[in-house]
Amino acid sequence: MITVRYFAGARDAAGTETETVDTGTLGTLTEQIVATHPTLADVLPRCSVLADGIRVHDPATPLSPGSTVDVLPPFAGG
Repeated sequence: MITVRYFAGARDAAGTETETVDTGTLGTLTEQIVATHPTLADVLPRCSVLADGIRVHDPATPLSPGSTVDVLPPFAGG
């Protein structure tokens, strides 16, 4: 299981701060969370995604069980 944490606008779009997803790659994770939370489809392309603190963007990136993925939209201000 992967823990997904949503921040700011991504949290609003997902309707939750955190959830667990059973998946193996960034691409399958993206497909699953958009299927579960369709409003993420508009927000996700603008977000930075961190897997265990490292920015990832390649859909083929493997996600290890127990990993934490952070979905961070652009932040305004300082």
